[in-house]
Amino acid sequence: MPDPLNAPEEAVAALELVLDHARGYLAELEGPVRTPAADAAARSFTRALPEEGDGTLPAVRQLLDRGTEAHVRSSGPRFFHWVVGGSTPAALAADWFASLIDQNAGAWDSSPLAIQLETLSLAWLQELFGLPASWGGVLTTGATMANFTALGAARQWWGEQHSVDVAAKGLAGLPPVPVLTSGFLHVTSLKALAMLGIGREQVTYCRADESGRLDLGGLDRELKRLAGEPAIVIANAGEVNAGHFDPIAEMSDLAHEHGAWLHVDGAFGLFARVSPRTAALAAGIERADSVISDGHKWLNIPFDCGFAFVRDPALLTAVFSATATYLPQEEVFAFRGPELSRRARSLAVWATLAAYGRSGHRAIVERCLDVAAHVAREVEAADDLELLAPAPLNIVCFRYRPRGVSEDALDALNLEIGQRVLTDGRVYVGTTRWCGRIGFRPAFVNWRTTTTDGDLLLATVRELGHRLV
Repeated sequence: MPDPLNAPEEAVAALELVLDHARGYLAELEGPVRTPAADAAARSFTRALPEEGDGTLPAVRQLLDRGTEAHVRSSGPRFFHWVVGGSTPAALAADWFASLIDQNAGAWDSSPLAIQLETLSLAWLQELFGLPASWGGVLTTGATMANFTALGAARQWWGEQHSVDVAAKGLAGLPPVPVLTSGFLHVTSLKALAMLGIGREQVTYCRADESGRLDLGGLDRELKRLAGEPAIVIANAGEVNAGHFDPIAEMSDLAHEHGAWLHVDGAFGLFARVSPRTAALAAGIERADSVISDGHKWLNIPFDCGFAFVRDPALLTAVFSATATYLPQEEVFAFRGPELSRRARSLAVWATLAAYGRSGHRAIVERCLDVAAHVAREVEAADDLELLAPAPLNIVCFRYRPRGVSEDALDALNLEIGQRVLTDGRVYVGTTRWCGRIGFRPAFVNWRTTTTDGDLLLATVRELGHRLV
């Protein structure tokens, strides 16, 4: 009977298998993002639960052999499908160490290391992003839970404006929570509103045009219509289809004037503040009440990692604290976010910031900016490509538009090219809809990505499009 207690030495042997595999894997990471055999390889993991297990080493070998064929190389330089970064060498090594020591990063008693590094990492991130040092924060699993955490604090604040402790009493008997935003609102904020009991349908969209751009006058009118009633305003730093920004500074002015809470979803757009070239896009974020971002995007941390920052951290404790005889009584990170059991993701955050510092991460951001600008220029210069929207940050929204193809046929053509790009596997990029037109939206956030990868993206789209036409 395979039992790990009977062969404890296999733990090191299994790690050595992974290390040997990693040497080849990292050397080939610039290859195809996905192979044609990926689907079949993934489905090969199908059988009944074994009565007698295979043993440590055979199981790990099977995972490495078939799993490599079945996965998508999203950590490589040619994955542009979603806003997904890779893993810097320091972050990858620290994440392996985090699994090795297997800490519960909830409280000092369970892991002094994880708590100290989370405290320091959050302070470094606040400095990197130019957020006030007096704010409080917490690491989360990603942007979805970061939005959930920060909007949970906003909901608690909103309840206090009605003299109700919502965390204790709930929302029953209270009026609906007004939420105001632009058409750039991301689905993760909607998920958070649903989970918090505020509701997706409580959102009022102040759109100026079909792109979703904010109607600042409309936001002002909606806040005036509330006549001083508390509201939550969500600003978006980095819209996911084209990387556009709401006017955060002006939204902050209105929020303060009308007594509203301003939350900024900066899942990747917060990193605009890392470079002087783009910092103006995110001006005013330091005046918000809560801000979130995502570590496994532009910070290039392994999945999963996000962070939420709140001007008044006591609101986080009010929402997420827990009481039990076996739990610590002092404030701990487990009482600032939804998880009691927490992975030690602070190790990877600390490692990448310690390894590369402010200048190294600015170099990553600016290299991605250079790639996006290069791709946008190439699109504008081409006679068979069309830029669908300006590219102010790291996303380029464009479509294939050869001569002789009618406007009505372009959407279907680009959707078909999009499907073929994913099966082709040389690069990985998805389609989207911008102002009623179907196009591609490559997002450049990986530290390995260069203009050569951007050129391959355009060449692949044009080659596959030419075959179809």
